[in-house]
Amino acid sequence: MESSVPSLASIENWPVPTAAAAVVRADGTLAGSYGPTRQRFPLASVTKPLAAYAVLVAYEEGALDLDEPAGPEGATVRHLLAHTSGLAFDENRVMAAPGTRRIYSNTGFEALGDHLAKATDIPFAEYLHQAVLEPLGMTSTSLEGSPAKDGVSTVDDLARFAAEVQAPRLLDPRTVLDAMSVAYPGLTGILPGYGHQRPNDWGLGFEIRDGKSPHWTGALSSPRTFGHFGQSGTFLWIDPDARAACVALTDRPFGAWAVEAWPPFTDAVLADLRTV
Repeated sequence: MESSVPSLASIENWPVPTAAAAVVRADGTLAGSYGPTRQRFPLASVTKPLAAYAVLVAYEEGALDLDEPAGPEGATVRHLLAHTSGLAFDENRVMAAPGTRRIYSNTGFEALGDHLAKATDIPFAEYLHQAVLEPLGMTSTSLEGSPAKDGVSTVDDLARFAAEVQAPRLLDPRTVLDAMSVAYPGLTGILPGYGHQRPNDWGLGFEIRDGKSPHWTGALSSPRTFGHFGQSGTFLWIDPDARAACVALTDRPFGAWAVEAWPPFTDAVLADLRTV
């Protein structure tokens, strides 16, 4: 297809073995794509928005409530989704009272997966498949372990997910609005790879850009931009003001190369979209 986002081709210049990317408009149409968009890549933490979406489907189905107890003492499903349960990053240790600090936690998402599996009597990976992947036609996506970090997918599949989040069919739009709005405003914390942020704003499974600096999105990204990046060199952002989303998957771990490459890439994509 002819792309209206020529800057996508700049991923050729990234110092990675393989990269693929796509831009999806708010109406669900593909603005452009580049690279092997059918190749499966480990998502790392880009798994979390998919897992969160499954939890939100379970909430709308009445299988669980966002404010019911889950995880450590005093914490709820909402705390776990928003990284405010107090659980440590990668161990089952409580570091703070629920709702008092933004502690980014893989353990919290694993607790979410366990909680949903018990509430539905369905293994989390199967619930994710039935509730999100299958209805969206994400046939090349699977969860191969932790709901925090063990998803595998393609750019084509994540483009379908990005279209869903922008124009929800599986969820009530008000639920998605809640997920992309700041939960527990004002909390400080560390954004992995980018240091301490005051505040470190987060929604329900989605990180929110707001005024964070430094950040993995661009200078042109609106404060309302939300999404996630992964330590496997992957990201998904959705910018409601630009009325578009962008997915990029690579096979090189996140590092200085990504800190340097991603913001100007995002700015170039947003500039392209403004000229369409």
